[in-house]
Amino acid sequence: MITVLNHPLITHKLTQMRSLSTGTKDFRQNLDEIAGLMAYEITRDLKLEPVTVNTHSGPYDTFQLNKEVVLVPILRAGLGMVEGILDLIPTAKVGHVGVYRDEETLLPHEYFAKFPDKLEQAEVLVLDPMLATGGSADAAIEIVKKRGAKTIKLVCLVGAPEGVEFIKERHPDVDIFLAALDEKLNEHGYIVPGLGDAGDRIYGTK
Repeated sequence: MITVLNHPLITHKLTQMRSLSTGTKDFRQNLDEIAGLMAYEITRDLKLEPVTVNTHSGPYDTFQLNKEVVLVPILRAGLGMVEGILDLIPTAKVGHVGVYRDEETLLPHEYFAKFPDKLEQAEVLVLDPMLATGGSADAAIEIVKKRGAKTIKLVCLVGAPEGVEFIKERHPDVDIFLAALDEKLNEHGYIVPGLGDAGDRIYGTK
């Protein structure tokens, strides 16, 4: 399943991120805020379990989350989405996966992976601002699956149709959430119109 979150605030903030005139501080802040807005929708179907709590007026039967949420940002750009989601889900745990793309072959290579225990019991959100060819996301999803993850969602700001189709074909069990589905990839494998290089724009590097 693919879901494109059509929300006025997300669209407005994404427009600011697309602009070449937006500096590092504002780019990073908008990314953080969009991630938080997306998290509200992405977690709408989280399962609950019954629990009884003691209130000022006595015991009360209510509900709480029955799974831990684990955020897995793809280094390095995915880190820019973590804080916005943690603001909404402060109890979430955070793993990390490092995958870099060979500029000539466009193929992904793993260089780092570290996760909390019991991924098989968690709701795992793989985070990356850009879903371009889908190679990095595919590699990251394979890595968390090998660690036992069963329930996985891929959360990206901007996706290209080519990357979306690739992930749907490779991982039909993974739900994809986007803030925008863009036009295409260019000859260099970058999203059009996209955001530029999200990692460089987040951290002010080139």
